[in-house]
Amino acid sequence: MRPLRSLQFVPAHREGWAQKAVRAGADAVILDLEDSVPEPSKADARALAAATIDTLRREHPEVTVLVRPNPLDTDHFGKDLHAVVRAGLGGLLLPKIYGAREVLDFAALLEHFEIEAALVRGSVEVIPTLETAKSLVNCEAIAAAHPRVASLMVAAARDADVSREVGFEWTAEGLETLHYRSKAVLACRAAGLAHPIVGLWQEISDLDGLRRFAEGNRRLGFTGQVLIHPSHIETVNDVYAPDPKVVDRFRRMIEAFEQAQAQGQAAALFEGEHVDIAHVKTARGVVALAESISSQ
Repeated sequence: MRPLRSLQFVPAHREGWAQKAVRAGADAVILDLEDSVPEPSKADARALAAATIDTLRREHPEVTVLVRPNPLDTDHFGKDLHAVVRAGLGGLLLPKIYGAREVLDFAALLEHFEIEAALVRGSVEVIPTLETAKSLVNCEAIAAAHPRVASLMVAAARDADVSREVGFEWTAEGLETLHYRSKAVLACRAAGLAHPIVGLWQEISDLDGLRRFAEGNRRLGFTGQVLIHPSHIETVNDVYAPDPKVVDRFRRMIEAFEQAQAQGQAAALFEGEHVDIAHVKTARGVVALAESISSQ
């Protein structure tokens, strides 16, 4: 899965809302069939989600489309996957995960519905959500559970499932969730998943707080954030994109190192700093991320 800075939640039964998120600049849209859809609207939400996937594939192929289905302990998940596993679906955001078992179950279901939809097996990725105490404890096993796993989304919202499960008292500073957010980043990196995702900031009008939250998570190693309001997209896209000044400096660093390397040296003196291949690997990663974003 490509780097995703902003992943906008959209209730799947709300017609036109996905297009609003796209116009606001979201890298990805999450069509939600779970908590934001009332029980009587589940069937309509599935039909509209399928139509929205088709529309976005046709009109906005640059936007990644994800779906959050209903959990495995409901009567809806099979109908959800039957409706949305189709060309244009990038992946599933998996709810109510406790361990590797649920990931494997969803992976098996996906293969069945990919065959039914004549898709390449394995083409639909999954992002397990860490929103239960057991999932936070088991995050390493979840990240490595199946080749379909593209990332982890770790929840840190006020008064949501995760705060009830863990029992923490939410603060804007986030110290109460620092341990498990850091653990989720490590679990992703250890499993070879380069783009861990965090969610979410619920204070709709507090854009300064949103920026501080995003900057803190970027420093921890997160590369993107789940959002619940389009007004947050611009801020989040800005925070999770590499600073142009940093990118420019890294390009100069790479050039200086390559010149030294051409002269048979394994290190270079760059603007007063000793740099070797380890520094340059980091620089190349940041430059590649910036170029990926600019090409979207």
